[in-house]
Amino acid sequence: MKIIDKALLDRTSKEARKESRLRKNYNLHERLCDPVNRLLNALEPGTYIPVHRHSHPAKDETIIVLRGSVVSVIFDDAGNIIERVEVDPTHGVYGFDIPAGQWHGLLVKESGTVVFEVKKGPFTPLSEEDIAPWAPRTDDQEGIARYLNRLSEE
Repeated sequence: MKIIDKALLDRTSKEARKESRLRKNYNLHERLCDPVNRLLNALEPGTYIPVHRHSHPAKDETIIVLRGSVVSVIFDDAGNIIERVEVDPTHGVYGFDIPAGQWHGLLVKESGTVVFEVKKGPFTPLSEEDIAPWAPRTDDQEGIARYLNRLSEE
């Protein structure tokens, strides 16, 4: 049995702060090929997860915020924000479910944020067509800063 407790969240968050990407996952599933992927994802403010969708293969994604807070953002095909929700368990908003094929992004608001993610396996890296063509690339620091500012201001 794997216990999800404060010590595990603290350890995973500490590891996230050391990573250049400012995030660290802790897989609860044993193998990447498992039919269901379940994981903790420790996220720090400033982390950038490119706007993406899960369409090949189609995968819904459910995220529950265990601690901290995030802003979940849904985009249309042109990159316009069509929905933005602050998810903070201390305010009674605990998580969200993203349907397969929907462009989505995330803004981390609080240090020590940890989420629980569930999606259909097996794990497959995102294909180029599932990363939004209008979103900043991971090496575009200025673009990332503008994008994160946009999410925090809207």
